[in-house]
Amino acid sequence: MGLTPTCVALVSGGIDSPVAVARMVRAGWDIIPVHCSQEPITGTEAEDKAVASLNHLIKTIDSANQIEANLRVVLVGDTLAKFTEQEAHRDYFVHMKRLFNAIASDIADEVGATAILTGENLGQVSSQTLGNLGAVEEASRFRILRPLLGLDKQEIIDQARVLGTYEISTGPELCDALGPQRPTTVADLNRLRENEKNQGGLEKLAKSCLNSLRTRPLNSE
Repeated sequence: MGLTPTCVALVSGGIDSPVAVARMVRAGWDIIPVHCSQEPITGTEAEDKAVASLNHLIKTIDSANQIEANLRVVLVGDTLAKFTEQEAHRDYFVHMKRLFNAIASDIADEVGATAILTGENLGQVSSQTLGNLGAVEEASRFRILRPLLGLDKQEIIDQARVLGTYEISTGPELCDALGPQRPTTVADLNRLRENEKNQGGLEKLAKSCLNSLRTRPLNSE
């Protein structure tokens, strides 16, 4: 990585995050890709799709050498299971995103990044309501880049098709195996903090997950 601005990109196996990565590469950013795997609750399907999408971007986008050649994979399944108890379960998806941002913040500290990149767009799922996005952002020590924030789903799908990542990102993936049927749309910050405090605190939870960190090479050939 050179002197260009650097962000930690939270890359799922879904449609949105590869589009966000492509947009920031074209805007001149270096990308440190990170995948939060819900193993052992789920398998590696989402991770495999994240790798395939990133490999495709590296092969097809100009200046794609800005994407670091390794995907950092952090296991979060056991930690997320802590938020399935009655008091915390309605906030499960917000806790999940807060955990991801805390993990990304620690990695950003390590690599010297100045921002965290996500594929979030307003209102698509419960954790992306205006109220919940604020609660998620509070867990980050870095500014969050959301280049897809104002797009609707069809616009993102159209961009993914142009990039060639849409077909890669579709298919089987169990990303919300532990989520509630009726998630909260406006989470209470005090309740979130209390739930996390009961599990040792968000910072401790993130560092525990980071003990599982492994790297998976991305191959442009």
